[in-house]
Amino acid sequence: MHVVVTGALVENGAVLLVHRSPTRRAYPDLWDLPGGHVEAGESELQALAREMHEELGVHIVAESASRLGDLHAGSGENAVHVGVWQIGDWVGSPTNRAPDEHDDIAWVGISELGGLPLVHGDMAALVRSLPEPDHN
Repeated sequence: MHVVVTGALVENGAVLLVHRSPTRRAYPDLWDLPGGHVEAGESELQALAREMHEELGVHIVAESASRLGDLHAGSGENAVHVGVWQIGDWVGSPTNRAPDEHDDIAWVGISELGGLPLVHGDMAALVRSLPEPDHN
C-alpha cells in the first residue's frame, strides 16, 4: 500500500490545487491537493511539511495543521491511502516548484471544486467542510 499525504491551503474562500501533468503515469491531467508519498521513517506531518516545501516553496506551521480525513483508492499492491490535512498557517507565497510533476497551480473557489476533474471525487466534499482559517 502506498501512503500519501496532501494539504489544503485555504485563503479567501479558495483552496490551492495543483494540476498533474498530462505525462504523469498516475492520475494524469487531473487537479489535486499538493502533497506526495510518505517516506520510510516519516510521520504524515513530516512528509506534509517536506512536500509543501518541495512542491510550493512554503513552510507550513505544523501546529496549525489538522487532519481532515482519509481517502482510499485502488486495491492490492496499487492501493493508495491518502491522509488529507488542512493547513491553517504557512510562511511564503506558493509557487510551482515541481513543474515536472504539475503543469499548473491555481487558487480555486471551494464552491467551484465540483466542476473540476479531481483525482479523488470525495476530496471536494472534504474541502467544502472546512472552516475558513485566519491566514495572514
